[in-house]
Amino acid sequence: MIALRRQCLWEVAGSERPPGEPFVEDIHVDVCVIGAGITGLSTALHLSERKQRVCLLEAHEVGHGGSGRNVGLVNAGLWLPPDDIEAALGKDVGNRLNHALGDAPALVFSLIERLDIACQSTRTGTLHIAPNRRGLLELTRRFDQLSRRGAPVSLLTGPACHEAIGSTLVLGALLDRRAGTIDPMAFTRGLARAAMNAGVRLYQNTAVKSLQREGTNWRVVAEGGSVTAAHVVIASNAYTEGDWTRLPRSFFAGYFYQVASRPLPPEHAARILPGGQGAWDTRLVLSSLRKDRDGRLIIGSLGNGQRKPTWFVRAWADRVQGHYFPYLDRVEWEYTWTGRMAFTSDHTPRLLEPAKGLLAVTGYNGRGITTGTVIGKAFSDYLVTGDRNALPIPLTPARDADSRGLRGLAYEAGFSLYHAGQCLRVLV
Repeated sequence: MIALRRQCLWEVAGSERPPGEPFVEDIHVDVCVIGAGITGLSTALHLSERKQRVCLLEAHEVGHGGSGRNVGLVNAGLWLPPDDIEAALGKDVGNRLNHALGDAPALVFSLIERLDIACQSTRTGTLHIAPNRRGLLELTRRFDQLSRRGAPVSLLTGPACHEAIGSTLVLGALLDRRAGTIDPMAFTRGLARAAMNAGVRLYQNTAVKSLQREGTNWRVVAEGGSVTAAHVVIASNAYTEGDWTRLPRSFFAGYFYQVASRPLPPEHAARILPGGQGAWDTRLVLSSLRKDRDGRLIIGSLGNGQRKPTWFVRAWADRVQGHYFPYLDRVEWEYTWTGRMAFTSDHTPRLLEPAKGLLAVTGYNGRGITTGTVIGKAFSDYLVTGDRNALPIPLTPARDADSRGLRGLAYEAGFSLYHAGQCLRVLV
Protein backbone atom coordinates (compact mmCIF):
# COMPACT_ATOMS: atom_id res chain seq x y z
CA MET A 1 0.00 0.00 0.00
CA ILE A 2 1.44 3.37 -1.00
CA ALA A 3 1.46 6.31 1.39
CA LEU A 4 -1.43 8.76 0.96
CA ARG A 5 0.13 12.15 0.21
CA ARG A 6 -1.50 15.30 1.60
CA GLN A 7 -1.02 17.28 -1.59
CA CYS A 8 -3.39 18.71 -4.18
CA LEU A 9 -3.29 16.65 -7.36
CA TRP A 10 -3.74 19.74 -9.51
CA GLU A 11 -0.55 21.23 -8.01
CA VAL A 12 1.51 18.40 -9.48
CA ALA A 13 -0.36 17.99 -12.76
CA GLY A 14 2.21 20.03 -14.66
CA SER A 15 0.36 23.25 -15.49
CA GLU A 16 2.20 26.50 -16.16
CA ARG A 17 3.22 28.62 -13.16
CA PRO A 18 3.04 32.41 -13.56
CA PRO A 19 6.35 34.17 -12.94
CA GLY A 20 6.77 36.00 -9.65
CA GLU A 21 8.40 39.31 -8.85
CA PRO A 22 8.86 41.01 -5.46
CA PHE A 23 6.50 43.79 -4.48
CA VAL A 24 8.92 46.60 -3.58
CA GLU A 25 7.29 49.76 -4.85
CA ASP A 26 4.50 52.26 -4.45
CA ILE A 27 2.32 52.32 -7.54
CA HIS A 28 -0.77 54.09 -8.85
CA VAL A 29 -3.39 52.21 -10.88
CA ASP A 30 -7.06 52.47 -11.78
CA VAL A 31 -8.06 49.29 -9.95
CA CYS A 32 -6.36 47.17 -7.30
CA VAL A 33 -7.65 43.60 -7.08
CA ILE A 34 -6.97 41.53 -3.95
CA GLY A 35 -6.89 37.76 -4.49
CA ALA A 36 -5.53 35.90 -7.53
CA GLY A 37 -8.19 33.22 -7.76
CA ILE A 38 -10.68 32.88 -10.59
CA THR A 39 -12.75 35.91 -9.55
CA GLY A 40 -9.79 38.23 -9.13
CA LEU A 41 -8.11 37.07 -12.33
CA SER A 42 -11.32 37.34 -14.36
CA THR A 43 -11.83 40.87 -12.98
CA ALA A 44 -8.24 41.91 -13.71
CA LEU A 45 -8.12 40.33 -17.17
CA HIS A 46 -11.36 41.90 -18.39
CA LEU A 47 -10.44 45.30 -16.94
CA SER A 48 -7.01 45.27 -18.57
CA GLU A 49 -8.54 44.29 -21.91
CA ARG A 50 -10.63 47.45 -21.56
CA LYS A 51 -7.50 49.61 -21.12
CA GLN A 52 -7.65 49.91 -17.33
CA ARG A 53 -4.43 49.93 -15.31
CA VAL A 54 -4.69 47.00 -12.87
CA CYS A 55 -2.58 45.67 -10.01
CA LEU A 56 -3.36 42.24 -8.53
CA LEU A 57 -2.11 41.22 -5.06
CA GLU A 58 -2.09 37.57 -3.90
CA ALA A 59 -1.14 36.58 -0.34
CA HIS A 60 0.17 33.17 -1.47
CA GLU A 61 0.49 31.86 -5.04
CA VAL A 62 -1.98 31.90 -7.89
CA GLY A 63 -4.64 29.24 -7.29
CA HIS A 64 -3.66 28.67 -3.65
CA GLY A 65 -7.27 28.87 -2.45
CA GLY A 66 -10.50 27.26 -3.59
CA SER A 67 -9.85 28.15 -7.24
CA GLY A 68 -7.06 25.60 -7.52
CA ARG A 69 -8.38 23.02 -5.04
CA ASN A 70 -11.93 22.37 -6.24
CA VAL A 71 -13.38 19.39 -8.11
CA GLY A 72 -13.16 21.06 -11.52
CA LEU A 73 -16.85 20.84 -12.45
CA VAL A 74 -17.85 23.65 -14.82
CA ASN A 75 -21.49 23.65 -13.78
CA ALA A 76 -24.36 25.90 -14.80
CA GLY A 77 -26.34 27.60 -12.04
CA LEU A 78 -26.01 27.20 -8.28
CA TRP A 79 -26.59 24.18 -6.06
CA LEU A 80 -30.12 25.51 -5.61
CA PRO A 81 -32.55 24.71 -8.44
CA PRO A 82 -33.77 27.79 -10.38
CA ASP A 83 -37.20 28.05 -8.74
CA ASP A 84 -35.56 28.11 -5.31
CA ILE A 85 -33.17 30.87 -6.42
CA GLU A 86 -36.10 32.99 -7.56
CA ALA A 87 -37.88 32.31 -4.27
CA ALA A 88 -34.80 33.43 -2.30
CA LEU A 89 -33.96 36.55 -4.34
CA GLY A 90 -37.29 37.54 -5.86
CA LYS A 91 -38.58 36.81 -9.35
CA ASP A 92 -36.70 39.52 -11.26
CA VAL A 93 -33.30 39.23 -9.54
CA GLY A 94 -33.51 35.44 -9.40
CA ASN A 95 -34.31 35.23 -13.11
CA ARG A 96 -31.37 37.51 -13.90
CA LEU A 97 -28.98 35.38 -11.83
CA ASN A 98 -30.35 32.15 -13.32
CA HIS A 99 -29.77 33.50 -16.82
CA ALA A 100 -26.23 34.71 -16.06
CA LEU A 101 -25.16 31.45 -14.42
CA GLY A 102 -26.93 29.33 -17.03
CA ASP A 103 -24.64 30.93 -19.61
CA ALA A 104 -21.58 30.76 -17.34
CA PRO A 105 -20.07 27.50 -18.68
CA ALA A 106 -20.08 29.00 -22.17
CA LEU A 107 -18.07 31.97 -20.86
CA VAL A 108 -15.53 29.67 -19.17
CA PHE A 109 -15.04 27.51 -22.26
CA SER A 110 -14.83 30.55 -24.55
CA LEU A 111 -12.00 31.95 -22.39
CA ILE A 112 -10.21 28.59 -22.47
CA GLU A 113 -10.39 28.58 -26.25
CA ARG A 114 -9.59 32.26 -26.80
CA LEU A 115 -6.67 32.32 -24.36
CA ASP A 116 -5.36 28.87 -25.35
CA ILE A 117 -5.44 27.51 -21.79
CA ALA A 118 -4.38 23.85 -21.51
CA CYS A 119 -6.50 22.58 -18.60
CA GLN A 120 -7.85 19.10 -19.47
CA SER A 121 -11.03 20.75 -20.71
CA THR A 122 -14.00 18.54 -21.58
CA ARG A 123 -17.38 19.90 -22.62
CA THR A 124 -19.62 16.85 -22.54
CA GLY A 125 -21.75 17.92 -19.58
CA THR A 126 -21.98 16.94 -15.93
CA LEU A 127 -24.12 14.30 -14.22
CA HIS A 128 -26.16 14.80 -11.05
CA ILE A 129 -26.81 11.25 -9.88
CA ALA A 130 -29.48 9.68 -7.68
CA PRO A 131 -28.49 6.57 -5.70
CA ASN A 132 -32.01 6.17 -4.24
CA ARG A 133 -35.66 7.03 -4.85
CA ARG A 134 -35.56 10.21 -2.82
CA GLY A 135 -32.71 11.43 -4.99
CA LEU A 136 -34.56 10.51 -8.17
CA LEU A 137 -37.53 12.62 -7.07
CA GLU A 138 -35.15 15.55 -6.53
CA LEU A 139 -33.60 15.11 -9.98
CA THR A 140 -37.07 14.97 -11.54
CA ARG A 141 -37.92 18.27 -9.86
CA ARG A 142 -34.73 19.86 -11.16
CA PHE A 143 -35.25 18.43 -14.63
CA ASP A 144 -38.74 19.92 -14.82
CA GLN A 145 -37.51 23.36 -13.76
CA LEU A 146 -34.51 23.39 -16.10
CA SER A 147 -36.30 22.00 -19.15
CA ARG A 148 -39.08 24.55 -18.64
CA ARG A 149 -36.40 27.21 -19.06
CA GLY A 150 -35.03 25.64 -22.21
CA ALA A 151 -31.84 24.16 -20.73
CA PRO A 152 -30.35 21.20 -22.68
CA VAL A 153 -30.87 18.60 -19.96
CA SER A 154 -31.86 14.93 -20.02
CA LEU A 155 -33.03 12.65 -17.22
CA LEU A 156 -31.32 9.28 -17.69
CA THR A 157 -32.64 6.07 -16.15
CA GLY A 158 -32.11 2.35 -16.67
CA PRO A 159 -29.34 1.14 -19.02
CA ALA A 160 -28.62 4.66 -20.34
CA CYS A 161 -27.94 5.88 -16.81
CA HIS A 162 -25.85 2.83 -15.88
CA GLU A 163 -23.69 3.21 -18.99
CA ALA A 164 -23.17 6.96 -18.43
CA ILE A 165 -21.96 6.42 -14.85
CA GLY A 166 -20.33 3.03 -15.22
CA SER A 167 -22.42 1.71 -12.34
CA THR A 168 -25.66 -0.21 -11.97
CA LEU A 169 -26.11 1.12 -8.43
CA VAL A 170 -27.65 4.41 -9.57
CA LEU A 171 -31.37 4.95 -10.22
CA GLY A 172 -31.08 8.09 -12.33
CA ALA A 173 -28.82 10.87 -13.56
CA LEU A 174 -29.52 14.42 -14.70
CA LEU A 175 -27.24 15.23 -17.65
CA ASP A 176 -26.64 18.96 -18.19
CA ARG A 177 -24.98 19.42 -21.58
CA ARG A 178 -24.03 23.05 -20.89
CA ALA A 179 -21.41 21.92 -18.40
CA GLY A 180 -18.06 20.10 -18.38
CA THR A 181 -14.83 19.55 -16.46
CA ILE A 182 -11.39 21.14 -16.23
CA ASP A 183 -8.17 21.00 -14.23
CA PRO A 184 -9.03 24.01 -12.03
CA MET A 185 -5.44 24.91 -11.14
CA ALA A 186 -4.38 24.91 -14.79
CA PHE A 187 -7.38 27.10 -15.67
CA THR A 188 -6.54 29.56 -12.89
CA ARG A 189 -2.87 29.73 -13.86
CA GLY A 190 -3.86 30.15 -17.49
CA LEU A 191 -6.00 33.15 -16.57
CA ALA A 192 -3.00 34.57 -14.70
CA ARG A 193 -0.75 34.21 -17.73
CA ALA A 194 -3.36 35.88 -19.95
CA ALA A 195 -3.90 38.71 -17.46
CA MET A 196 -0.18 39.44 -17.26
CA ASN A 197 0.07 39.38 -21.05
CA ALA A 198 -2.75 41.93 -21.12
CA GLY A 199 -0.77 44.25 -18.83
CA VAL A 200 -1.91 43.31 -15.31
CA ARG A 201 0.79 43.75 -12.66
CA LEU A 202 0.57 40.55 -10.60
CA TYR A 203 2.37 40.15 -7.27
CA GLN A 204 2.31 36.80 -5.49
CA ASN A 205 3.23 36.14 -1.84
CA THR A 206 2.10 39.68 -1.09
CA ALA A 207 -0.35 39.79 1.79
CA VAL A 208 -2.39 42.93 2.35
CA LYS A 209 -1.70 44.63 5.71
CA SER A 210 -4.15 47.52 5.62
CA LEU A 211 -6.75 49.21 3.47
CA GLN A 212 -7.29 52.95 3.94
CA ARG A 213 -9.32 55.69 2.34
CA GLU A 214 -7.19 58.65 1.18
CA GLY A 215 -9.24 61.43 -0.37
CA THR A 216 -11.01 60.06 -3.43
CA ASN A 217 -8.69 57.04 -3.66
CA TRP A 218 -7.89 53.89 -1.71
CA ARG A 219 -4.45 52.96 -0.43
CA VAL A 220 -3.67 49.25 -0.13
CA VAL A 221 -0.58 48.58 1.97
CA ALA A 222 1.35 45.34 1.73
CA GLU A 223 4.80 44.29 2.87
CA GLY A 224 7.28 46.07 0.62
CA GLY A 225 5.05 48.77 -0.82
CA SER A 226 1.55 50.09 -1.45
CA VAL A 227 -0.99 50.58 -4.20
CA THR A 228 -3.09 53.70 -4.68
CA ALA A 229 -6.22 53.14 -6.75
CA ALA A 230 -9.61 54.71 -7.41
CA HIS A 231 -11.25 51.31 -6.99
CA VAL A 232 -10.45 48.18 -4.98
CA VAL A 233 -11.99 44.75 -5.56
CA ILE A 234 -11.71 42.20 -2.74
CA ALA A 235 -11.84 38.83 -4.50
CA SER A 236 -10.30 36.61 -1.83
CA ASN A 237 -13.67 35.15 -0.74
CA ALA A 238 -13.28 32.22 1.71
CA TYR A 239 -9.50 32.75 1.86
CA THR A 240 -9.62 36.35 3.06
CA GLU A 241 -6.96 36.75 5.76
CA GLY A 242 -6.00 39.47 8.22
CA ASP A 243 -7.94 42.09 10.15
CA TRP A 244 -7.92 44.73 7.39
CA THR A 245 -11.43 43.80 6.23
CA ARG A 246 -14.72 42.59 7.75
CA LEU A 247 -15.48 40.38 4.73
CA PRO A 248 -15.14 37.08 6.66
CA ARG A 249 -18.05 38.23 8.82
CA SER A 250 -20.32 37.94 5.75
CA PHE A 251 -20.10 34.15 5.39
CA PHE A 252 -19.39 30.97 7.29
CA ALA A 253 -16.60 28.68 6.12
CA GLY A 254 -17.12 25.16 4.84
CA TYR A 255 -14.69 22.60 3.46
CA PHE A 256 -14.51 20.01 0.70
CA TYR A 257 -11.90 17.27 0.60
CA GLN A 258 -10.88 14.97 -2.24
CA VAL A 259 -8.95 11.75 -2.72
CA ALA A 260 -7.27 10.81 -6.00
CA SER A 261 -6.18 7.30 -6.95
CA ARG A 262 -3.20 6.16 -8.94
CA PRO A 263 -4.14 5.77 -12.64
CA LEU A 264 -6.62 2.91 -13.01
CA PRO A 265 -6.08 0.04 -15.46
CA PRO A 266 -7.25 1.26 -18.89
CA GLU A 267 -10.17 -1.17 -19.08
CA HIS A 268 -11.54 0.11 -15.76
CA ALA A 269 -10.88 3.77 -16.47
CA ALA A 270 -12.75 3.45 -19.77
CA ARG A 271 -15.82 2.01 -18.02
CA ILE A 272 -16.18 4.74 -15.37
CA LEU A 273 -17.85 7.94 -16.64
CA PRO A 274 -17.00 7.01 -20.25
CA GLY A 275 -18.33 10.29 -21.63
CA GLY A 276 -15.79 12.30 -19.64
CA GLN A 277 -18.39 13.95 -17.41
CA GLY A 278 -17.90 14.76 -13.76
CA ALA A 279 -20.63 13.75 -11.31
CA TRP A 280 -22.00 14.40 -7.85
CA ASP A 281 -24.80 12.65 -6.00
CA THR A 282 -27.95 13.68 -4.15
CA ARG A 283 -26.98 12.25 -0.76
CA LEU A 284 -27.49 14.31 2.38
CA VAL A 285 -23.70 14.80 2.40
CA LEU A 286 -22.85 14.59 -1.27
CA SER A 287 -19.98 12.74 -2.92
CA SER A 288 -18.34 13.89 -6.16
CA LEU A 289 -16.89 11.54 -8.79
CA ARG A 290 -14.65 12.24 -11.77
CA LYS A 291 -11.52 11.12 -13.62
CA ASP A 292 -8.51 13.07 -14.83
CA ARG A 293 -6.68 12.69 -18.15
CA ASP A 294 -4.47 9.93 -16.71
CA GLY A 295 -7.40 7.77 -15.65
CA ARG A 296 -7.27 8.56 -11.94
CA LEU A 297 -10.51 8.21 -10.01
CA ILE A 298 -11.13 11.33 -7.91
CA ILE A 299 -13.72 11.18 -5.13
CA GLY A 300 -14.69 14.08 -2.88
CA SER A 301 -17.14 15.16 -0.20
CA LEU A 302 -18.01 17.97 2.16
CA GLY A 303 -15.78 18.17 5.21
CA ASN A 304 -12.26 19.06 6.29
CA GLY A 305 -9.95 16.22 5.31
CA GLN A 306 -6.99 17.93 6.97
CA ARG A 307 -8.55 17.17 10.34
CA LYS A 308 -9.04 13.48 9.55
CA PRO A 309 -6.30 10.84 9.82
CA THR A 310 -5.23 9.33 6.52
CA TRP A 311 -6.58 5.90 7.51
CA PHE A 312 -10.05 7.44 7.88
CA VAL A 313 -9.77 9.24 4.54
CA ARG A 314 -8.66 6.03 2.81
CA ALA A 315 -11.42 3.98 4.47
CA TRP A 316 -14.05 6.51 3.41
CA ALA A 317 -12.75 6.56 -0.19
CA ASP A 318 -12.75 2.75 -0.27
CA ARG A 319 -16.36 2.75 0.91
CA VAL A 320 -17.63 5.21 -1.72
CA GLN A 321 -15.64 3.58 -4.53
CA GLY A 322 -16.76 0.13 -3.45
CA HIS A 323 -20.39 1.20 -3.47
CA TYR A 324 -20.44 2.81 -6.92
CA PHE A 325 -17.74 0.74 -8.66
CA PRO A 326 -17.50 -2.65 -6.89
CA TYR A 327 -15.92 -4.29 -9.95
CA LEU A 328 -12.65 -2.39 -9.50
CA ASP A 329 -9.60 -4.16 -8.20
CA ARG A 330 -8.10 -2.72 -5.03
CA VAL A 331 -7.68 1.02 -5.60
CA GLU A 332 -4.45 2.66 -4.49
CA TRP A 333 -5.17 6.18 -3.22
CA GLU A 334 -2.30 8.59 -3.88
CA TYR A 335 -3.33 12.20 -3.07
CA THR A 336 -5.73 13.91 -0.69
CA TRP A 337 -6.37 17.62 -0.24
CA THR A 338 -8.93 20.06 1.15
CA GLY A 339 -10.32 23.37 -0.05
CA ARG A 340 -12.31 26.03 1.80
CA MET A 341 -15.64 27.48 0.63
CA ALA A 342 -17.77 30.44 1.68
CA PHE A 343 -21.38 29.60 2.51
CA THR A 344 -24.32 31.93 3.07
CA SER A 345 -27.56 31.22 4.90
CA ASP A 346 -29.70 31.22 1.74
CA HIS A 347 -27.01 29.54 -0.45
CA THR A 348 -26.79 32.51 -2.84
CA PRO A 349 -23.77 34.80 -3.45
CA ARG A 350 -23.33 38.32 -2.11
CA LEU A 351 -22.00 41.29 -4.07
CA LEU A 352 -20.94 43.90 -1.54
CA GLU A 353 -20.15 47.61 -1.73
CA PRO A 354 -19.01 48.53 1.79
CA ALA A 355 -17.92 52.01 0.68
CA LYS A 356 -17.60 54.09 -2.46
CA GLY A 357 -14.97 52.58 -4.76
CA LEU A 358 -14.76 49.35 -2.77
CA LEU A 359 -16.30 46.11 -4.09
CA ALA A 360 -16.28 42.59 -2.69
CA VAL A 361 -17.91 39.23 -3.37
CA THR A 362 -18.48 36.18 -1.24
CA GLY A 363 -20.73 33.15 -0.85
CA TYR A 364 -20.25 31.01 -3.94
CA ASN A 365 -21.50 28.03 -1.91
CA GLY A 366 -19.33 25.59 -3.86
CA ARG A 367 -19.81 26.93 -7.40
CA GLY A 368 -16.66 29.02 -7.77
CA ILE A 369 -15.42 28.25 -11.29
CA THR A 370 -18.39 29.53 -13.23
CA THR A 371 -19.70 32.04 -10.69
CA GLY A 372 -16.26 33.55 -10.17
CA THR A 373 -15.65 33.92 -13.90
CA VAL A 374 -19.03 35.62 -14.41
CA ILE A 375 -18.71 37.91 -11.38
CA GLY A 376 -15.22 38.98 -12.44
CA LYS A 377 -16.41 40.01 -15.89
CA ALA A 378 -19.46 41.74 -14.37
CA PHE A 379 -17.26 43.71 -11.95
CA SER A 380 -15.18 44.83 -14.92
CA ASP A 381 -18.26 45.96 -16.84
CA TYR A 382 -19.60 47.82 -13.81
CA LEU A 383 -16.32 49.60 -13.01
CA VAL A 384 -15.86 50.74 -16.61
CA THR A 385 -19.46 51.80 -17.32
CA GLY A 386 -20.91 52.56 -13.90
CA ASP A 387 -24.02 50.62 -14.93
CA ARG A 388 -25.32 48.50 -12.03
CA ASN A 389 -27.41 46.49 -14.48
CA ALA A 390 -24.14 44.89 -15.59
CA LEU A 391 -24.17 42.94 -12.32
CA PRO A 392 -26.15 39.67 -12.06
CA ILE A 393 -27.46 40.61 -8.60
CA PRO A 394 -27.68 43.96 -6.79
CA LEU A 395 -24.88 45.32 -4.65
CA THR A 396 -25.62 45.30 -0.93
CA PRO A 397 -23.88 46.81 2.13
CA ALA A 398 -21.64 44.40 4.02
CA ARG A 399 -23.39 42.66 6.90
CA ASP A 400 -22.41 40.04 9.42
CA ALA A 401 -23.57 36.45 9.01
CA ASP A 402 -25.48 35.10 11.98
CA SER A 403 -23.46 32.75 14.23
CA ARG A 404 -21.06 32.03 11.38
CA GLY A 405 -18.49 30.22 13.53
CA LEU A 406 -21.02 28.03 15.31
CA ARG A 407 -22.76 27.16 12.05
CA GLY A 408 -19.49 26.13 10.42
CA LEU A 409 -18.61 23.91 13.40
CA ALA A 410 -22.06 22.32 13.36
CA TYR A 411 -21.82 21.55 9.66
CA GLU A 412 -18.35 20.03 10.05
CA ALA A 413 -19.50 17.83 12.94
CA GLY A 414 -22.44 16.60 10.87
CA PHE A 415 -20.27 15.83 7.86
CA SER A 416 -17.80 13.88 10.01
CA LEU A 417 -20.57 11.80 11.61
CA TYR A 418 -22.04 11.00 8.19
CA HIS A 419 -18.66 9.90 6.80
CA ALA A 420 -18.02 7.79 9.92
CA GLY A 421 -21.36 6.09 9.25
CA GLN A 422 -20.25 5.37 5.70
CA CYS A 423 -16.97 3.87 6.89
CA LEU A 424 -18.82 1.69 9.40
CA ARG A 425 -21.27 0.65 6.65
CA VAL A 426 -24.20 2.08 8.58
CA LEU A 427 -24.67 4.49 5.65
CA VAL A 428 -23.75 4.10 1.98
